[in-house]
Amino acid sequence: MNFEDIAVERSGAVLRVTLNRPALRNAMSLRMVGELRAALADAEAGGVRVLVLRGAGGHFCAGADLKDMAAARMRAMQAGAPDGDAPDAIAQANRQFGELCVAYANTPLALVAVLEGSVMGGGFGLACVADVALADESALFRLPETALGVLPAQVAPFLVERLGYSQAKRLAVTGGRIAAREALTIGLVHAVHATDQLDAALDAVLADILACAPGAIAATKALIARARLTPPADLVQQAAQVFSRAAQGHEGLEGAMAFLQKRKPNWAMP
Repeated sequence: MNFEDIAVERSGAVLRVTLNRPALRNAMSLRMVGELRAALADAEAGGVRVLVLRGAGGHFCAGADLKDMAAARMRAMQAGAPDGDAPDAIAQANRQFGELCVAYANTPLALVAVLEGSVMGGGFGLACVADVALADESALFRLPETALGVLPAQVAPFLVERLGYSQAKRLAVTGGRIAAREALTIGLVHAVHATDQLDAALDAVLADILACAPGAIAATKALIARARLTPPADLVQQAAQVFSRAAQGHEGLEGAMAFLQKRKPNWAMP
């Protein structure tokens, strides 16, 4: 597909998706939201095992493009009823971003975010939904919404999920501004590297992910998502069934055979 606000590069089972508005620190436009959804759907359609999210020009994402949002509202007003009762374009745009976050949070693919420079607002939210979040020392995380008189509406659930209630509330009410090392301390990111070591760190993470079975990763992500809200005792039977299916499936059989034969497993895509 041809994209304008993102760039995609496929390398084997890895799809690298780059937010590509560097002049605006990759501020998120409505077009970018749509393109990110399309790129994910295409990746999930087959062959891709890992999706890497990154920003162009040394920044991840500076949050929503406010000018783009204002233009969308103006278009909606011009298309509205004569009495000015236009559709709520701001709510619609905000909902579309929320749906984007949910789609990336729920993908069965492994999702890695590489975080540099500005990681603000919606970019902060995307960092929270990544399975693995790597940052370099330039990364600066901000939740500027309350300082602008609005709120991190779609980001809030993922903040609580990633950081817990206490840290999420602290960052929201202070217009949270934290550097990479603090982000590591509170669990927002999983590792911080020097800028010149970030690509090597990413390669190592990708190698670890690709050594695992894709179906097992997808099933494990789904089980962990359920475990967040379910008492362990209530998951025993379901976990046993999921485990049995995996053990008797092609990945489980290949994994056991590779172990016995002292070789690397061949994780062919189903």
